[in-house]
Amino acid sequence: MWVKTSYFQIIIKTDDVMATSMGNLQPKTGLSRSAPIPTNYGALSTLVTVFFFWGFIAAGNNVFIPFCKNYFKLDQFQSQLIDFAFYTAYYVGALVLFAFGALGGRDLVAKWGYKKSIVYGLLFSALGAVAMIIAVNANTFEGMLFGLFIVALGFSLQQTAAQPFAISLGDPATGTSRVNLAGGINSFGTTIGPLVVAFALFGSTADIPDSELQSLSLDKVVILYSGVGILFIAAAALFYFSKKVPAGISLERTEKANKALYTLLIMTGLLIIMFAPVFNSYNSAEQKQIEAKEKEIGSYHNQADSLVRVSLTPGSDVKFSNGFLKEKKASQVNSQLDSISGLSPLAAANVSSIRASQKQIEVAGNQIAVLKHPLEQQRMYWLLGALAVVVISLLVANQGSRKNPEGWGAMKYPQLVLGMLAIFFYVGVEVTIGSNLSELLKQADFGGYSSSQVAPFISLYWGSLMIGRWTGAISAFDLKNPTKKMLMFVIPLVAFGVVLGVIALRSYDITPLLYYVFCVLVLIAAFYLANDKPARTLLLFSSLGLIAMLVGIFNEGEVAIYAFLSGGLFCSIMWPAIFHLSISGLGKWTTQGSAFLIMMILGGGIIPPIQGKIADYLQTKSTVAGYGIHNSYWVAVICFVYLAFFAFAVRGILKRQGIDYEKKPDEDLEPLQTSPQSALDVTV
Repeated sequence: MWVKTSYFQIIIKTDDVMATSMGNLQPKTGLSRSAPIPTNYGALSTLVTVFFFWGFIAAGNNVFIPFCKNYFKLDQFQSQLIDFAFYTAYYVGALVLFAFGALGGRDLVAKWGYKKSIVYGLLFSALGAVAMIIAVNANTFEGMLFGLFIVALGFSLQQTAAQPFAISLGDPATGTSRVNLAGGINSFGTTIGPLVVAFALFGSTADIPDSELQSLSLDKVVILYSGVGILFIAAAALFYFSKKVPAGISLERTEKANKALYTLLIMTGLLIIMFAPVFNSYNSAEQKQIEAKEKEIGSYHNQADSLVRVSLTPGSDVKFSNGFLKEKKASQVNSQLDSISGLSPLAAANVSSIRASQKQIEVAGNQIAVLKHPLEQQRMYWLLGALAVVVISLLVANQGSRKNPEGWGAMKYPQLVLGMLAIFFYVGVEVTIGSNLSELLKQADFGGYSSSQVAPFISLYWGSLMIGRWTGAISAFDLKNPTKKMLMFVIPLVAFGVVLGVIALRSYDITPLLYYVFCVLVLIAAFYLANDKPARTLLLFSSLGLIAMLVGIFNEGEVAIYAFLSGGLFCSIMWPAIFHLSISGLGKWTTQGSAFLIMMILGGGIIPPIQGKIADYLQTKSTVAGYGIHNSYWVAVICFVYLAFFAFAVRGILKRQGIDYEKKPDEDLEPLQTSPQSALDVTV
C-alpha cells in the first residue's frame, strides 16, 4: 500500500499490519475518508516562538566562539567547547528521558504532557540564562560553558516535546507542513542570532581589532541574557496560561530496550574517559611552559605595536599598528616595515627594533612548537578515540541485535543505527563548518577579518539553511507541478534576498556576499534533480557538500569562502531526509527510534572540538599562518562522505524490507488515515 506524506512519497509493502506515522502497528482495516482535522493556529503560533529560541541561541554561539577565544586567550579546541557544552546537553537530556522511560515503563514527556514539558524546558533554560549572567559577571569561561549547558538542557526537553506537539495540532496529513513552518521560524532565528549577539559583544558594526577585545565590557552580554531569560519566562507563562494550547498528555507505554540503554550508558562513560585526559592536559607542566612562552611572545607583539605607533606620521590610522605582526604573511610584514622605515630616522631605528622583536617571536614560536606538537598529537588521539567510541558502540549494538533482537528495541533495525550515525555526522558537520569559520576568515588568505567583522558571514551561513528549508517546504503544499517548479526557483532567491536584507539592516557591507547567488542557483538545480525522493535528495546534497568542502580546501579567497558557506545550503534539508529514511519500517518502535536520533545531536558537541584540535595540531607542523584551520576542514569532507554512503546504503536496506521510495505511487489511491494506539488528550 502507499502512504503519502506531505514531503516525501513512501511506498510500504506489508502483509497483515501497516506502520503508521506515529510508530504503532495497526490492523489493516481499509482506507478511511474522515474529514480533515482543523489546525490549532493559536497554539501553533505560541509554539513557534520556542523554535525561534533554538535557532537564535545556537547560531549566536558562532559569534560568541571567536570572541571568547580572544577574550580568554583560548586555542581552537578550547573555543569549540562552547559547542561541546551546548550540544552534549541535548544528548544528556535525551538520554535521561530515555532512561526514565526504559526503566519506569512510561515516557516522562508523555506523562507530563507536551504543554507542561515545554513549560518546564523553558524555565530550565531561564535558569541557564541566570547562570550565564553570573558567569559573565565573574568573568569565567567555565561558568559560561555551564550556563550554556543548562540552557541547552532546557532546549532538549523543549525539542523532545515540541516537534510531535506541532504534528498533533491538526490533521496528521499536514503535520509535516507545521513542522516545516516552525523550522522556517527556527531558521530565521539562526539568521538574526549572530547579528544580535555581535551587537551585544561589540556594540557596533565598526571593526574592532582582536587585540582590543579584552578591554571590552561584557555589560551588554549581561543585558542580552537578561532579556533572553525574561523571554524564556514570558514564553513559559504564555504556554502555561494559554487555553488554546492543549495539554498533549499521552497514555502510551514505553517499549522496553534495556540492552540499548546499557549500550548508551557505556558509550557515555567511555566518552568521559576519552575527554578527561584532554581536559587534564591543560593543567600539565608542558602546558604551563607553553603559556609562559605565549606571554613572552605577547610582550614582543605589544612592543612592536608601540614602536609602529610612534613611527607613523601624524594623522595616520593608529589601528594599523594593532596586532602588526599577527595574522600576516612575512612578505606583507617586510613590505610594510620597509615603507615605515623611510618615514624618518626615528622610524628607521624603530623598524630595526621591530625586526629584532620579530626574530624573538620566531624563536619563541619554535620553542612552543617543540613543546606543543607531541602534546597536541596526544590530545588529538584521545578525541579521535571519542569519535571511534560513538561509531563502534552503535555498530556493535546493531551487530548484537542481529544475533538476538530481544532487549535492543529500535536498534535492531540497521537503517536506524546507520541513521543515528548519519544524524551524528550531519549535526556535527553543520555545526563545525560555522563554528570554525571565524578562525578561517581571520587568515590573510581569507580576508583577514577580525572577530567583530565575521557576523555577516556567520549570518549568511545559517541563513543558507533557511534558504534550503524554505525551498524544501514547498513540497509540503498541495500545488500543481508547474506552480511548484516555479516556486522552487523563486523562493530560494527571495530567501537569499531576505538574508541579505537582514544583514544590510545592521549596516554591514553586503557587497562581498552578492556573488553567493551562484551557490543558490546550484541549490535550485539540486532541488529539481532530487525530485522529492529522500534517498536521492540526501545523496545529491551530500555529494554537493563534499564537492564544496574540497573546493574550499584546494582554494583560497572568495572562492573558498563561498564554498565553505555553501555547506549550509547543502545541509539544509538533511535532517528530514535522514529522519524519514531512518525511521521507515520501524512500526511500533518509531517513537523510540526518533528519541535515539535526537540523542545523536551529540555530533554537534563532538565533531567541532575534533576539528578544532586537528587545526591546533596541524598548525604545530607548519609555519604558514592559517594552515591548520584551513586543512582541518577535511573533517567536514569525512562527514559528507559518510552521509553520501548512508544515502546509498539505506536505499538497499529499505528495499529488502519492502520499502521503496523510488517507485511512482498509484495516483488514484487516497492518502491513508491513521491514528495512534492511544490518542492524545487535547483537552486543557
